[in-house]
Amino acid sequence: MHIHYFQHVPFEGLSCIAGWANDHRHTVTHTRWYESTDTSSLAAADWLIIMGGPMGVYEQDHHPWMTTEIALIREAISQNKKVLGICLGSQLIAAALGANVYPHTQPEIGWFPLDVSFQERAAPLQGVLPSHFSTFHFHGDTFDIPAGATRFAASAACSHQAFIYGDRVIGLQFHLELTAESLQEMILHGSDAIAAGGPFVQSEEKILQHANLLTQNTETMYRLLDYMAAL
Repeated sequence: MHIHYFQHVPFEGLSCIAGWANDHRHTVTHTRWYESTDTSSLAAADWLIIMGGPMGVYEQDHHPWMTTEIALIREAISQNKKVLGICLGSQLIAAALGANVYPHTQPEIGWFPLDVSFQERAAPLQGVLPSHFSTFHFHGDTFDIPAGATRFAASAACSHQAFIYGDRVIGLQFHLELTAESLQEMILHGSDAIAAGGPFVQSEEKILQHANLLTQNTETMYRLLDYMAAL
């Protein structure tokens, strides 16, 4: 399988997804928008993965490549490619499907429980993810659920945590992909947001205290990737 991914900042790459792809001998290509706008490898790809970043979908005046990216995501969906978006990636998918993306009432940063107990509403995903688990969040924006998509996860801070469109397009607000190294990078580059605090913002110390949850998150990420690969 050929996977192409969009990366928006150096510190939010594939992380554990790269290990999974390597284990399964998939071809992996990329567009790193902060370096190049070359998307020529996307045409041959079976699967598009869109990573996170600190910018907002509504900041296209500051990041003009984002307009191109949204159009490419829309085209990939129309071509029936597998599409997975994480954090900003999920917001870009939502925008590509015509939904609004906007600042949430409060940021959500740290390890918080996720309710996926109603995933049976998203019939293709039934049994793929645990009904309840804690995962890592780092976002200040949220999205409306796109028309024709099904919401399948929520947290106390944000009711719109994930959606599935058809059976091949999935958006996740949360970060299942993190490794110990990429978690450290995210803390480093998000230190100002962490320091600003909030009711759903954990301290750096508390975030690191729960780093043992990375193993479970990686297992969950792999289950979702296995599901999508089998489509």
